[in-house]
Amino acid sequence: MRFRTVRVASCFVALLACAAATAPADAGDPPVASVAFDPIQLEAAVEVAAAMPRLHSLLVARRSELLLECYFNGASGRRVANIKSASKSVLSSLVGIALGRGDLTSVDQTVGEFFPEYLVSTGDPRKREITIEDLLTMRAGLESTSFGNYGAWVLSGNWVRHALQRPMQSEPGTTRRYSTGNTHLLSAILTQATGMSTWQFAQRHLAEPLGFSLARWPTDPQGIYFGGNDMLFTPRQMVAFGQLYLDRGRTGDTEIVPAQWVDKSVVTRTRSRRGARGYGYSWWVRYAGTRKIFYAWGYGGQFIFVVPDLELVVVTTSSVNPRGRTFDHNRQIYEIVEEVIVPAAEAAGTNAD
Repeated sequence: MRFRTVRVASCFVALLACAAATAPADAGDPPVASVAFDPIQLEAAVEVAAAMPRLHSLLVARRSELLLECYFNGASGRRVANIKSASKSVLSSLVGIALGRGDLTSVDQTVGEFFPEYLVSTGDPRKREITIEDLLTMRAGLESTSFGNYGAWVLSGNWVRHALQRPMQSEPGTTRRYSTGNTHLLSAILTQATGMSTWQFAQRHLAEPLGFSLARWPTDPQGIYFGGNDMLFTPRQMVAFGQLYLDRGRTGDTEIVPAQWVDKSVVTRTRSRRGARGYGYSWWVRYAGTRKIFYAWGYGGQFIFVVPDLELVVVTTSSVNPRGRTFDHNRQIYEIVEEVIVPAAEAAGTNAD
């Protein structure tokens, strides 16, 4: 037991003590905790995490304080992580910011308003009626560009046109069908509506107010930043983004994302095929017992979990090139959060009260 306790303390006390040397010194970094959970309560989480060969980081923040920051398998806090489809939740925040600024007028605006040149010869008038909300909730009705269709899409000469030329498989606003093409259309809409690239808009209206600089990520052949994949964040920047949503879009006295948008984004509007996970405006929703958790989820094990009742943010990053299925790896992450960290937060909250 003494050996295990030392390992936990090393990860969660010594690492925090040298945070300035191991992680980016962003102005938006969460403060290191003055009072943390009992190390014994987090011992199991760190031990399980340390044995996971794909895991790169595990960070826990509560009440705006960073309680736990661990890196594994050669990773470090200075290295940006490809957050894969967790990017979709970031895109959702940018849509909310654009609505709050008046760059967009409503989630009921349609793709016909933005891409008439690509819809002239599609032969299906329903495509013109796909709304921003349909894109956010994966209910566009278009055939997916993900999974088996992903390669052909990203190798095409025009990603927006390719996504819009997919056949309609259901009425807009009805059936959920996961497709990164939907969120790429949102990036193209933001580019038109704001008069700047998605990266510029995110840098100016999201990253800078949070106190950090956002790395550039890939673009399509027309120069539109990839919507819904391949964004680059350090783990601490991921914590800052999760904290922003925990605080309903505010940092200090500054509103970055409208509070109403945050609230709407994390309401279940549709469900995954397995039914256990809800989906809002590009945020996933699940429950640990009766406690609601909403989260950004990227392929391979990139997660930003927010537990509002406990004022808790948990971040993980993982290898983006896993071999084989990722199901077991993701299951272990869910277990760490729901069976160890959430109960530890509950116990700490009870003790504090």
